[in-house]
Amino acid sequence: SAPVEAGKEAHRVLIVDDNLDSAETMAELVRLWGYEVRTAHDGPEALECARQFRPQVVLLDVGLPSMDGYELARLLRAEGLAGELLVSITGYGQEEDRRRAEEAGFDHHLTKPVNPDTLLRLVSQA
Repeated sequence: SAPVEAGKEAHRVLIVDDNLDSAETMAELVRLWGYEVRTAHDGPEALECARQFRPQVVLLDVGLPSMDGYELARLLRAEGLAGELLVSITGYGQEEDRRRAEEAGFDHHLTKPVNPDTLLRLVSQA
């Protein structure tokens, strides 16, 4: 499908979530908006995918097994793989979670369930 804005190169979006259903649902939504999407389900897979895919936007669930999303975010930033927009998606919305997300290098912190309109606005601004 065509990019959302005519004449604008389709963004590459990497979705990282250990819940396969959640990752696929979000991937389908983002594809409908005209973006190229890859999914990964843990930190090592996400790093490998980011190295090859070079996403412009990373939507990252922080509650990952083995390597949490904060650690993964730091690694993506350190390797220059976080693209233009790094968004944490989490079931935790406390002030402490927001602070940790900011310290790890996230640009935005969204709490599940994510509002599709909010997500589209963020992705389309990247």
